[in-house]
Amino acid sequence: MTDRTAIETALKALGAAPDDGLDIAEAALLFAALDKPGLDLGPYRRHLADIAAALSRIGAGTEVAPRAMALAGVLAVEFGYRGDTESYDDPQNADLIRVIDRRMGLPVSLGILYIFAARAQLWPVAGIDFPGHFLIRLEGEDGALILDPFHQGRIAAPPEMNDLLRRVGGGDDAELRPEHVRAMTGREVLLRLQNNIKARAWRGGDVERAAETLRRMLLVAPNFAPAWRELGVVEGQLGRIRQAMAATERFLMLAGDEAASLEAEAFLRHIRLQLN
Repeated sequence: MTDRTAIETALKALGAAPDDGLDIAEAALLFAALDKPGLDLGPYRRHLADIAAALSRIGAGTEVAPRAMALAGVLAVEFGYRGDTESYDDPQNADLIRVIDRRMGLPVSLGILYIFAARAQLWPVAGIDFPGHFLIRLEGEDGALILDPFHQGRIAAPPEMNDLLRRVGGGDDAELRPEHVRAMTGREVLLRLQNNIKARAWRGGDVERAAETLRRMLLVAPNFAPAWRELGVVEGQLGRIRQAMAATERFLMLAGDEAASLEAEAFLRHIRLQLN
């Protein structure tokens, strides 16, 4: 599938799927394919199948530690995936197609591969909404472990997570709290992946790319109010007033935050004046 309209239709279908049935690896491939007209996704889908098959051959059992070792052995050792420590902010690191080509990426893009491989074995696994550094939670019959896909799937123990929390801006007194290890839905993982692309676009002054990324986010999360609000602002900056109004009105339909709604209503009144 290489036609942009067909890809967007497929992403919308994934967006309509329940969270527990959302194929985040397929969605991430489709996101990346939007920037590569004519690319055949077949080799990338076969690569994912190869990863799943390699993990299946190991037969890691029901306990979490052997599962964690098998997952890291397949992704990091057999297939050579690692975090890109040399060029972390390279946009390729958030593009799953280029991550597969280069065998390196961001914590969240690598995490999608780990989650895909574990779910192919029917192992309970989820992304962890850790500040500044995506992690995954893998379960077995005897408990759970937190793994770091960026560092070859190594186990992240609480002391290491405390250190990481302080390094990513939590301050010297920061302590690990339950919200730091909250399990994410698949949809939230995809939004975090796209948010990395959007943030880099903003830093580079590419407002059009930021707007495009927000629209992509809304394909898989059509009821994600914050993205509609931000898209309204961005479209306004680009001078597309009617699109800005439509996005802001959609935000107001979805928003439950009274203060944010009042601010959005003021913004809407302001941009309406520009049509007169």
